[in-house]
Amino acid sequence: MKYGHFDDARREYVITTPQTPYPWINYLGNEAFFGLISNTSGGYSFYKDAKLRRITRFRYNSVPIDNGGRYFYINDNGDVWSHTWKPVKKELDFYECRHGLGYSIFTGERNGIRVEQLAFVPNGENAEIHRLKIKNTSDAKKDFKLFSFIEWCLWDAQDDTTNFQRNFSTGEVEIVGSTIYHKTEYKERRNHYAFYSVNVPVDGYDTDRDSFVGLYNGFEAPDSVMNGECKNSVASGWSPVAAHQINVELAPGEEKVFVFTLGYIENPQDEKWESKGIINKKPAEALMSRFATDEAVEAAFAALKGSWDKLLSHYTLQSDDEKLNRMVNIWNPYQCMVTFNMSRSASYFESGIGRGMGFRDSNQDLLGFVHQIPERARERIIDIASTQFEDGGCYHQYQPLTKKGNNDIGSGFNDDPLWLILGTTAYIKESGDLDILKEMVPFDNDENNKATLFDHLRVSLDHVTNNLGPHGLPLIGRADWNDCLNLNCFSNTPGESFQTTENQEGGVAESVFIAGMYVMIGKEYVALCKEIGNEAEAARATAEVEKMEKNILAHGYDGEWFLRAYDFYGNKIGSNENEEGKIFIESQGFCVMAGVGAETGEAEKALNSVKERLDTEYGIVLNNPAFTTYHIEMGEISTYPAGYKENAGIFCHNNPWIACAETVIGRGDRAFEVYKKIAPAYLEEKSDIHKTEPYVYSQMVAGKDAVRHGEAKNSWLTGTAAWNFITISQWILGIKPDYKGLKVDPCIPKAWDGYKIMREFKGANYEISIQNPNHVSKGVKSLVVDGEVINGNIIPDFKDGKTHQVEVVLG
Repeated sequence: MKYGHFDDARREYVITTPQTPYPWINYLGNEAFFGLISNTSGGYSFYKDAKLRRITRFRYNSVPIDNGGRYFYINDNGDVWSHTWKPVKKELDFYECRHGLGYSIFTGERNGIRVEQLAFVPNGENAEIHRLKIKNTSDAKKDFKLFSFIEWCLWDAQDDTTNFQRNFSTGEVEIVGSTIYHKTEYKERRNHYAFYSVNVPVDGYDTDRDSFVGLYNGFEAPDSVMNGECKNSVASGWSPVAAHQINVELAPGEEKVFVFTLGYIENPQDEKWESKGIINKKPAEALMSRFATDEAVEAAFAALKGSWDKLLSHYTLQSDDEKLNRMVNIWNPYQCMVTFNMSRSASYFESGIGRGMGFRDSNQDLLGFVHQIPERARERIIDIASTQFEDGGCYHQYQPLTKKGNNDIGSGFNDDPLWLILGTTAYIKESGDLDILKEMVPFDNDENNKATLFDHLRVSLDHVTNNLGPHGLPLIGRADWNDCLNLNCFSNTPGESFQTTENQEGGVAESVFIAGMYVMIGKEYVALCKEIGNEAEAARATAEVEKMEKNILAHGYDGEWFLRAYDFYGNKIGSNENEEGKIFIESQGFCVMAGVGAETGEAEKALNSVKERLDTEYGIVLNNPAFTTYHIEMGEISTYPAGYKENAGIFCHNNPWIACAETVIGRGDRAFEVYKKIAPAYLEEKSDIHKTEPYVYSQMVAGKDAVRHGEAKNSWLTGTAAWNFITISQWILGIKPDYKGLKVDPCIPKAWDGYKIMREFKGANYEISIQNPNHVSKGVKSLVVDGEVINGNIIPDFKDGKTHQVEVVLG
């Protein structure tokens, strides 16, 4: 591969040229302190909330792209370069970036100086560590200068990029020894500061951006670096930065280690000050002392890798397909963790300003994460439910720092409530924690208005039940899963939000997609009710689900596939009667996943239509034919050029629903075909076309109508990650958590001989060997656990901490 390769033994992707088709990034941090870092060390850091606690500044949509980061410069007697290539872009004798699980390692060499940088966030710390090992690989003495550089953001990233009349006067720093403290606004309403330090004495520093960079220079040629001397500038107003100068001497073969720490500190209100105007630095000094040596850094790095060893041990696959193994065992669960942490808030396509945690998004993200750390999924469920309203509706988003609903976005996305049921049942099946249903959870974060979590689930279901349209199908509200299908907006005003504007009141627009969700998730709700012995509620819900299923077949099926919706006027969307947008992917996936028409043929016809009309080399497009004119009654979906985003783009998030649906009707070859088309490891050789990282999923790939068919956008933060992990692990490989144990129900390509799965479940380990001697796609012929034949296909839940041998024969 011309840009790099997978190193499965080290669980790393190795990038061997800095000039990738797009910046290929990684995430640092797993708890509260996070960073985005590109293969040329671009990116930024934040604490918990990328909008409200941004620590370093980054410029989106910049020229050149990926401008700003944690930069290091070498001035080797006038030869200025960076070991990460950017920002100087001087040719290197050697370059390598290794993106690992929660860390990145950059190595660059030029003219006998070799620099290796390890970047990671230690477990339990609110800090980024950047360890530089600098070695003289020549046979002569080396005498050069090392410079570090970061640019502080003034905390609120949105205000930082807009409120210049204030922010060009507020910057404040303190400098003590080798540490630069950023304390803007600390003296008034803030109790937090940040710092950037190095564990050796420095020979100079700068904290004023214009002094270090130069008013007419860029990051590629900072004035202090080019002149070989920092100016010891002190930021006062204007833009504060942190830059260190270290004069380095290395004998031939000698290596020196420097540890840079970028940290965040919060002080109690009564412990803010050391003395008047001097911040309390004791917590920062304690943090720095914990990473003052190379040995301490190495121990923290080993602990980080150990934690990932443990997380990834909960589910492992051994198959004959190397690419499948690396997706299932490494990169897909890793991306699931990142999406769980970030939702859709901060990537190279999400600024961290416009979106917080999504109600729908976060419930879906935990589906792929819950087997790793169930206790964090539990906390997330409570946080999400707390933003719900008493009638079952909910805020579409909330801010991770405050955990309060986002009023600017508001509510009215009528699929949102149902996802809470799916997230909660997934958690309970994985953990066995039925007590979560008894937790008292507020409505709209009002501690004076609480109900049990089970009551939240009940009103979630009833929010759909109580909001039906003329055909007995769910009202769509502002939107359903496809936020760009806006059936009540009718916007002619440039810049008006399609998602939050409702120009037409009293609409009767209905969603067949939500109807399919209601049937599928309603069945999950019924099973939960039965599990806790609430037979009356189970019976009530069953009656509603059965009624909805009939309504779908009566009013939501178009002869060869499921409709997508009815618009404001009661006209069909996603029908053969339409000139454009005759068929949509979403309702085909979810209706068949729910089992609608599975026994009477409608499901198979719908999936055949998907393959005939929507399938492409790079995945399944969202709709077809693409919209070529603006349909005011449909909204944003028809604003995109044909083949992009929701207008007939390959929206990867819903491709796995089709793969899951194919397993419902037993077509394992087709299910795996759908899975492979968008799985990154299988696309690595097409990186020139695909552009985004070959180790993680992207939200969108340009469809067959697009100019650049196959080109991806919006990598990392997408529900595609969780859904594809669910698809491959539960629907195709067929090991599904259930209330009484692990349900075995594979649906695989007929040619497969078999595979092995190690699955940790409720404290016990299961080594599962699945054999396919008859080369079928579906059907369990025999199940043997620890030598004992089991009737049915449920592996018992032993909860005994032991390892159990499971042998499955398909037939």
